[in-house]
Amino acid sequence: MPENDRPVVIIGGGISGLAAAYELASAGIPHTLLEKRSRLGGVIETHQAEDCVLEGGPDSFLAAKPDALVLIKELGLEPEVIGSNDHDRTTYILKKGRLVALPEGVMMIVPSRVMPIVKSSLLGWPTKIRMGLEYFRKPVTHGDRSVAEFVVDHFGQETLDYLAEPLLSGVYGGDPRDMSVASVLPRFAEMEAKYGSLSRAVLASRGNSKTKPGAGASRSTGGSLFKTLKGGLGTLVDALSSRVNLRQQEAETIERLEGGGFRVRAGGGWIEGSHVIVACPAWAAARLVDNLDARLAALLDEIPYSSSLTLSLLYRSSEFDGKRAGFGFLVPRKERQRMGACTFVATKFPNRAPDNRVILRCFFGGIGDGAVLEESDESLIRMARGELRQILGLTAAPFFHTISRWPRSMAQYTVGHTRRLREIETRTGAIPGLYLAGNAYQGIGIPDCIRMGRQAARNIRATK
Repeated sequence: MPENDRPVVIIGGGISGLAAAYELASAGIPHTLLEKRSRLGGVIETHQAEDCVLEGGPDSFLAAKPDALVLIKELGLEPEVIGSNDHDRTTYILKKGRLVALPEGVMMIVPSRVMPIVKSSLLGWPTKIRMGLEYFRKPVTHGDRSVAEFVVDHFGQETLDYLAEPLLSGVYGGDPRDMSVASVLPRFAEMEAKYGSLSRAVLASRGNSKTKPGAGASRSTGGSLFKTLKGGLGTLVDALSSRVNLRQQEAETIERLEGGGFRVRAGGGWIEGSHVIVACPAWAAARLVDNLDARLAALLDEIPYSSSLTLSLLYRSSEFDGKRAGFGFLVPRKERQRMGACTFVATKFPNRAPDNRVILRCFFGGIGDGAVLEESDESLIRMARGELRQILGLTAAPFFHTISRWPRSMAQYTVGHTRRLREIETRTGAIPGLYLAGNAYQGIGIPDCIRMGRQAARNIRATK
């Protein structure tokens, strides 16, 4: 078969692969998407139960990154978009067994307002004084270093323990001692190089946003930091799935064909393709590309992943006897037993539950506790109830639950990730027609994955 008559083969039916398939289908380019599981969407998994919307994976996406909203609009789903209830937005941090509100105006680790920090009991006076003195730091450029080293250098150990670690653990499920500041917090690394002081840089950016119309996420996205869909993010997966040419088969290996193109072994047979988009986790991609480039496979296999699970517990409002805690709370590693965080789902987003229901979404796992995925459902519920009793004083029993386990699902951007990524891109570029997409490369969020999937497809369109 002539190369241009072959379809594009996409390996992986998560949001990256689905976005790539959508882009190709929109351009009239034939494709075949291979997914070994019985459902599409990867870690996006929405359950509808007991008149509630329950997310097994991510519950939202950052509105400041446009790619998700652009795709949603193209699919005709814009009327379904809702924002978080930011007027009720308070997040708590567990410190010495007590829930302490995250001070207003904190950007991850950087205070942008003085008085909320001064009044907060989350940080002690030595840390507050250090935050004030940080304002006078001069510009400096470092090589890539860990987030932990970066944070301690600027604001001290307590800021790492009670701000950076719980906030980043909630996003990445990783350890700041391993995370690359250049890859995880690139904006802060740039601020350090330009201003020296992160506090001074944040205050300068706030001043600029006040003078520039449309500056900042709140102006460009209707006021909410996080967006989602009324019926859950599974709505987006369903809309994309209807446009996909799917084969429910597991890809085993990729080989190049003489004269151009590839063939992919799947389901005991071979599928020929003009191009291949590998949109599965890097550890799985490593196995697939080993015949093409052993060094590329080794680089992909170096990218570590964390495992996690979410446990959603449903309560009757009339029986819920625990404290209410805004959007929810984060548990720093210093305070942690097994639970890393808990979200009050119906407080964070509208339309998630009727008034007579309370949903708590509990998070477990991350680097260092992947073994929690091996616990039975009964053990996990018992574990969660014990910790919720200690933290919230909650003794009521849930009447319904869902559990979603995600083994090796979240890529970790460790120190050296930028260097590794450059070599991955160079070696992939040396194999014409091969593309990589997914959360292992240039961003872990839904908008990032959509952007990478669509860009791979656009690159192929340009060659047709």
